[in-house]
Amino acid sequence: MSKGFSIIIPAYNEEDGIVSVIKAIRELKLNGEYEVIVVDDGSTDETYSQVSKIEGIKVIRHPYNKGYGAALKTGIREARYDICLIMDSDGQHDPKYIPTLMSEMDGNEMVVGARSKDSQFSLFRKPGKWFLSVLANFLSDVKIPDLNSGLRAIRKERVGEFMHILPNGFSFSTTITLALLKAGYNVKYIPVTTRKRVGRKSTVSAARDGLNTILLIIRTIVLFNPLKVFVPVSFAMFLAGFLFSLYGVIAYRRFPGTGITVILTSVIIFFVGILADQISLLRRQ
Repeated sequence: MSKGFSIIIPAYNEEDGIVSVIKAIRELKLNGEYEVIVVDDGSTDETYSQVSKIEGIKVIRHPYNKGYGAALKTGIREARYDICLIMDSDGQHDPKYIPTLMSEMDGNEMVVGARSKDSQFSLFRKPGKWFLSVLANFLSDVKIPDLNSGLRAIRKERVGEFMHILPNGFSFSTTITLALLKAGYNVKYIPVTTRKRVGRKSTVSAARDGLNTILLIIRTIVLFNPLKVFVPVSFAMFLAGFLFSLYGVIAYRRFPGTGITVILTSVIIFFVGILADQISLLRRQ
């Protein structure tokens, strides 16, 4: 912590909780140098006017709502220090975990606060979070305790390395997690307990943002390891075509055209995966 770090807080219509979050950070009396950057993402309430009155913090305002990820990008670009600590503005993240996150940054490129079972979760979102976690674990070959936690410390240089693939929406956290893990960087998880959010309801849509997150997970994995996506699809189609053809031979004593077509399609998908793997390698180089 003696090296200094930047605390980045994205905020959108968080007039009910943002001031108390900043106050709680200051009450910690953190050792070493640090700065607090609040990025107001085009709020239409009193968020900007409230944080502007607080002395000693840096406030950046977007002219319109660009998205959670865009707000984080702005804050990270403006950060003075190499290590950026990201936390939410709605009171879910207890600032008491800041020293622990920072103390684990030696030897790691990112430290994530993994939400425990005691944390506040929406029951409606739990099945979606479970599915995304299973999908991400399978595609990345890494067990990820918390895929999209908003409480994390990360080196500014690493975010800059993957800035071109990071989305402007809520999937920023998911994408940077997968990118660092697949690139072989050290990522550590520490258990944290989150609280109930203060103020307005979350704007995250389970259907819209969930589908976008699935697509981003697949896109990110394809960027680093395309065969992890193409080979299972190819195998599943080959098996389906083989079984259908086998049934045709046994039942009608002839190869069905549909079965042969599915088998040939599976072979094509496999070789497309091989080509995508080579392109992916050249892009990373």
